Amino acid sequence: MKKPKIVTIGGGSGTFVVLSGLKKYPVTLQAVVSMMDSGGSTGRLRDQLGVLPPGDMRQALIALSDSEDIWRSLFTYRFDTGDLGGHNFGNIFLSALEKITGSAEESIVHAAKLLKIKGNVIPVTSSKCTLCAKYADGSLLEGETLIDESLTSRPKILYMYTLPEAVPNPKAIKSILKADYIVFGPGDLYTSIFPNLLIPGIVDALKASKAKKVFFVNLMTKLGQTDGFKASDFVNEMERYAGCMMDYIFVNNQNPPTDLIEWYKKSSNVDLIEDDLNQSTHDKNRIIRADLLSESKYEQSIADRIRRSLIRHDPEKVSKAFIENLNIEL
Repeated sequence: MKKPKIVTIGGGSGTFVVLSGLKKYPVTLQAVVSMMDSGGSTGRLRDQLGVLPPGDMRQALIALSDSEDIWRSLFTYRFDTGDLGGHNFGNIFLSALEKITGSAEESIVHAAKLLKIKGNVIPVTSSKCTLCAKYADGSLLEGETLIDESLTSRPKILYMYTLPEAVPNPKAIKSILKADYIVFGPGDLYTSIFPNLLIPGIVDALKASKAKKVFFVNLMTKLGQTDGFKASDFVNEMERYAGCMMDYIFVNNQNPPTDLIEWYKKSSNVDLIEDDLNQSTHDKNRIIRADLLSESKYEQSIADRIRRSLIRHDPEKVSKAFIENLNIEL
């Protein structure tokens, strides 16, 4: 039987969750990842070495890896002292490979062999460009890290764009056109998912693709990006940027521990996303509610200088819900 072709579009920990769960099934996986990251270890390497940001590529490679634990541990290792403090080994490794080969895609090929990945990782572009956001109050921010790491609420983001305009990776467009399923999320809308959709040709490919489009709604709002958003707001924005309707919308129906929710509200001013899709105009037949919540508490490395989400989706629950509810034959 022909394996279903599943393409994920995004970046960061959300894409990691989907890929690491689905790789255990007999499917063909391709991860189209954003090239806009400018924060943390990735941002430092991008600025100092002139390489493409390696962070999202690294996370996808690790998620798809079928190698020994030591290699996966090495690619996630983060230095906590000295000049390398805050740097991730995997990011340095990929950056060095890009300098040697002259190509981010070539660096992925070599890293993929080492990590024995089950699938493909495809940078959405090889262009070096900056993510920009225009807000409802007329203000403008340039740089993914400035948009992503807000310490306060901000006006609504009206639209996003890149400077300069990027050139699409033909492999990304081809993967979208040949896919059976295309998965968006979970993940930050404006800094992980939408940067891929700003690349010329990607939205046109999504419109032309016969693949079923699947969207996993986030668990929590994001300070400075999705303040006050409900589930319907996430879906509306997803469909606006993608230029097409989602065929399936997955929403978590379990609550995290109360103490963790309260900690979030006090320290980060973010909330659980309210599921208002019953009251919205969205077709209820495409809404799937399931327990997608991870029961493990994420422990952030003391060397990691970026604020991370502590409430996350569970890879096994996400992949199981995806396969079973879409009645995918394996």
